[in-house]
Amino acid sequence: MSSLLDSLSGHLDDQSLRRITGALGTDQGATSKALAAAVPLLLAGLARNAAQPGGAQQLHDALARDHDGSALDSPPAAATPEGDAILGHILGDRRATAERGIAGASGLDVSKVGPLLSMLAPVVMGALGRARSQGNLGPGQLSEVLAREGASLGGSSGIMGMVTGLLDRNHDGSVTDDVGGMLGNLFRRS
Repeated sequence: MSSLLDSLSGHLDDQSLRRITGALGTDQGATSKALAAAVPLLLAGLARNAAQPGGAQQLHDALARDHDGSALDSPPAAATPEGDAILGHILGDRRATAERGIAGASGLDVSKVGPLLSMLAPVVMGALGRARSQGNLGPGQLSEVLAREGASLGGSSGIMGMVTGLLDRNHDGSVTDDVGGMLGNLFRRS
């Protein structure tokens, strides 16, 4: 099975980047950096949620009910209520912290990060939903896929691997509280 990142990379190509940049009215370079930080953040958040008691079952049920992968074929061109709801489940009350961290790290205006995440969340869920249906994955297997994805990103090179490797630096179980300071330093080195 290809990785979630491979699946997402195939759908978040240059054409998608131009479309997202145009929809947000932002600089393409800043949008690209924001995407590079947001994807591993969302995957790590999903992995964290799936590792909680009952979390893998809840994720499995949500994917089976609402995320068949069609969002990969026609990603939202604007922020959506569905995307905001997904972010509420993934990031909870840490969403504003994550948005500020991504904004500081990428140079993207913080007012644009929320809409970007709202567009991206259904696509990430779509990739996971497609992996679930194609691999006939149960709740435990979904949790394993997300854990492997996190380990894969943590060991890879480039910005996304570094971001994932540094998530939850204080080992408190929350990845979003570390985003603000960590991402800012990371992108200054690249």
